[in-house]
Amino acid sequence: MTTSIPTTVPADSPPAPSGASSRRTPGRRRPTRERLLPYLLLAPAVVALLGLLGWPALQVIGISFRKLDLGEVVRGDVVWVGLANYAEIFADPEFWAITLRTLVFTASLVAATVAAGLLLALLMRHVPTWVRITLQVSLVLAWAMPFIASTTVFQWIFDQQYGILNKTLVAIGFDSFAGHSWFSSGASTLTVIGLLIVWQAVPFVAFTLYAGLLGVSKDLYEAASIDGASALQSFRSVSWPALRPVFTLTIFLSVLWDFKVFTQVWAVREGGPDGESTTLPVLLYLKGIASSHFGVASAVATLMILLLVLITARYLQLLLRTREGQD
Repeated sequence: MTTSIPTTVPADSPPAPSGASSRRTPGRRRPTRERLLPYLLLAPAVVALLGLLGWPALQVIGISFRKLDLGEVVRGDVVWVGLANYAEIFADPEFWAITLRTLVFTASLVAATVAAGLLLALLMRHVPTWVRITLQVSLVLAWAMPFIASTTVFQWIFDQQYGILNKTLVAIGFDSFAGHSWFSSGASTLTVIGLLIVWQAVPFVAFTLYAGLLGVSKDLYEAASIDGASALQSFRSVSWPALRPVFTLTIFLSVLWDFKVFTQVWAVREGGPDGESTTLPVLLYLKGIASSHFGVASAVATLMILLLVLITARYLQLLLRTREGQD
């Protein structure tokens, strides 16, 4: 004989919480409208970016497959040459030397900029208020100085005859620097240009990393100090977890900016002496605007775009990996 289990709820049982029936159970998919809302909000910005950046990039890629010199521009001719422009570039040994120079130059700039910015950010975090304010004002003034003006100042500083640097070195006993030319070789010219670019870029990196450090509570540093942690250990266990996402972002932005820098390189020596300080943006200008070989210049620009796309893909990979680690 079987007994039936009552299905009615006892009168003294607690009532079900309000809204329990409408609560979404785990595994249930969200409504389509809710899932599409973020994409709809981003759509106007994406469309604007595609219109302002995507379409010109496609135009450049299309021109790279054409013979487009000054004659074709005037006559309006469309002459398709396929991969001839790329073959011309790849067959030029100077292109590979310039590409290697650009990559090494960019890596050096990014390393120096991020290292100096990190040191200044840590310094601003631990110095007294008046020292921090003085340092911040100095950084803002350096950041606000126009590129051409700062380039002119650096040219005066490193001038062979009248530069303050040579005169100072001679005054302290280095007589061999009397009349020394800092622009006699490509390496020294790029060193001067690199110092100029780092001087202009450090303020942004320093302020960005300092903002990341402000999110770290002082109590954590005090706890680490009580535990006997050294300065390096405190940085690694307290500062670095907060700085890591911002640090990755500043490296990514610095690579993009330094890779395509043109104004300072061209204003100092126009890629000289003898083309030894020429980088890919300068080569792009020389092939396109200076020589009116717009098809070849577009091929150079397309290769630069591909390099930047690879860099961006690597950054997104690191960003997603960091996000997964945080989740």
